[in-house]
Amino acid sequence: MGAIALSGFALSHALEQKAEYEIGYRSQILAETMNSVRNFTNTRVSPLLSPLVETQPTFVPETIPSYTVREVFEHLRKNEEYKDFFYKDALLNPTNLRDKADTFEANIVEQFRSQPGIKNISGFRDSVGEKLFYNARPFSIKNPTCLRCHSTPEAAPKSHIASYGSENGFGWKLNEIMGTQIIYVPASKVFDDANRASALFISIFTGIFALVILLINYMLKRNVLQPIKPMAQLAQKISMDEISAEEAAEFEHEKLAPIVKRNDELGQLGRVFQRMVHEIYAREQQLRQQVQKLRLEIDDVKRARQVAEIAESESFQKLQEEAKAMRNKRDTATE
Repeated sequence: MGAIALSGFALSHALEQKAEYEIGYRSQILAETMNSVRNFTNTRVSPLLSPLVETQPTFVPETIPSYTVREVFEHLRKNEEYKDFFYKDALLNPTNLRDKADTFEANIVEQFRSQPGIKNISGFRDSVGEKLFYNARPFSIKNPTCLRCHSTPEAAPKSHIASYGSENGFGWKLNEIMGTQIIYVPASKVFDDANRASALFISIFTGIFALVILLINYMLKRNVLQPIKPMAQLAQKISMDEISAEEAAEFEHEKLAPIVKRNDELGQLGRVFQRMVHEIYAREQQLRQQVQKLRLEIDDVKRARQVAEIAESESFQKLQEEAKAMRNKRDTATE
């Protein structure tokens, strides 16, 4: 049981890491999808809506890629599979303050800035009493046309200034890391997926383990214990000298015959017992012959003694004398 518990702990840890990897991978796919939406907005949507930006009194948010990405992601969250995912363009100096990076997100941005080679950071954070799993990627402006709204207030469309003011979202530079694209997932989802998989694997493992134990017990009983049982009975009878030739022959033909055909150690032991049975049978036969011979000798001695006793008796001697007299008388008459 200790091995099962240790294996279960190791498996649970491995499955948690696997669940983190899978959710992290899905988060990266989502980030790539959002970037595709961002690029599509920059290249296809914004050029079509640009004239409206100049003529409308209020800014048209659909021309902003971040706005489009956020709206598309909110529609995606209506899918049951992605309802627990949250997306944010966490920026150090955003146009819309709801995109403002908090202290935790700002530290991630600084990591991307200090280590340009890092393309992805993931892990766990606590937020408002809830543990979240996050997957973050660096965010930078690669399209020069985006700088019109983010370089200086003077260059920005009037409708943009009217909607968002001139205090935030300016001074951006091309290819400079301005923030992070970050996707959050409740950690409970990661752990629940891992726990479900762990429970399933442990159940399967326990079932297989129990089945193997039962199979081993069955094979042990059939191939080891059952063959040993008659040999143990035979050994007990031999040790107590309670076995006859008939019992030995019965053991050999009915119980030892299947064992001696085996090529393993039990077969070798069975052949040893078979030789012992042969020796017992031969000894029993020899003993019977000796007993029979001894009985014959005893009978001969007994008969000789009886004959001697009869010969020495007075009645037998008298009969002999009478027989002798009769023979003499017969011989005389014949002459």
